[in-house]
Amino acid sequence: MARFLIGTVPYVGHVNQAFPIARKLVQRGHEVWWYTGRGFKSKVESAGARYLPMKTPPDFSNQDLNVVFPGRKGLTGLKKLKYEMKHIFIDSGVGQYLDIQEILNEFPADVLLCERAFVGASVIHEKGGPPWAAYSISILPFNSCDTAPIGLGLLPDSSPIGRLRNRFLNWLGADVLFRDVTVYANQVRANLSLPPLESSYFDAAISPYLYLQGTTQAFEYYRSDLPPQVHFVGPFLPDPPKVFVPPTWWSDLETDRPVVHVTQGTVATDPNDLIVPTLKALANEDILVVATTGGDPAERIKLDPLPSNVRVERFLPHYCLMPYVDVLVSNAGYVAVQIALSHGVPIVAAGKTEEKADIGNRITWAGVGINLNTQYPSPNQIRDAVMKLLHEPRYKQKAQAIQADYAKHDAPTESALLLEQLAQTKKPIYRS
Repeated sequence: MARFLIGTVPYVGHVNQAFPIARKLVQRGHEVWWYTGRGFKSKVESAGARYLPMKTPPDFSNQDLNVVFPGRKGLTGLKKLKYEMKHIFIDSGVGQYLDIQEILNEFPADVLLCERAFVGASVIHEKGGPPWAAYSISILPFNSCDTAPIGLGLLPDSSPIGRLRNRFLNWLGADVLFRDVTVYANQVRANLSLPPLESSYFDAAISPYLYLQGTTQAFEYYRSDLPPQVHFVGPFLPDPPKVFVPPTWWSDLETDRPVVHVTQGTVATDPNDLIVPTLKALANEDILVVATTGGDPAERIKLDPLPSNVRVERFLPHYCLMPYVDVLVSNAGYVAVQIALSHGVPIVAAGKTEEKADIGNRITWAGVGINLNTQYPSPNQIRDAVMKLLHEPRYKQKAQAIQADYAKHDAPTESALLLEQLAQTKKPIYRS
């Protein structure tokens, strides 16, 4: 039996990806402690892990980030992203380090497992702590000679000219646009008596021991210089619900009409971005449209009356819904895209914030859908894309090919086996 300590930023997308790994480690007889925000205590305990609260860093679980971090309010684009890197992630890393240092006195973990935004993991290791592994919460973030840096929404290019482009853009991002982030990180490190980073802040996100990427190479750009400790383990998918009471209209899914599901996830929930344009786009089509609001009341959808072919719920488990779905309309959230592909469902993507432009481009690159390259698509754009996916079989065929590739993997088990190897050897775990 080994001892594993998990650390996660207290935000839903960062916590959920670790749940299947934690549960599998517990099932395999290991002792798992999990350090995160108080809003996720029940989630942690349902995996069979021991919950540990955040004491020193800000616990912003289930809170408005603009309230916890007032300096964030009103910022957009690059300024917002850099503020978050400095004050949500880097500053929190100091508190994470202090808390975990105290935890390790009681629980001398063999391995520390964190997601890439958990800055305290590398600090703990550099201060003499256990080896650490990282797991992905989205696409690969690392610079490569074959790809442009994340955030630009550019397709890969490994031609000689493309590599020149990539080298220039990677330099521009690390040494110009985000140089102040790395400088800030090094100031924080100096206060902890640590040397400056050898490269950029972004490169510090990869553990030198093990990085678990929650997809397969079928949905990730090829990199000739991919670090050897990166392992593609297949998607981290949510569990089937223990109890599911279907809504009264559920039998409508079992007709011959195509089913389109539109969702914006649980963060960007303004229905006017994507849900309302989709409902308008398909109002007069012989299609059943199922919309989920991410927890907000259906009344936020300002369409009166709702089209007769629309069904709206706050939340529906994708495990139950996706087998009926023919097309997903999404703002390119990584988890929703992975779930759709695991069911062979093609995707219409419309998202530009965070890394969503890059996820949308992977949808185009993999041939599994259409990227509208906007956060605010028109009804006509959505309708044209949906009808194209419904009537051109190549998109469905490509999505089903990735579905078959995903089915070869069991992400929780593969992750657990690699983590067990790391706990035993305390050495980097490289791909075969």
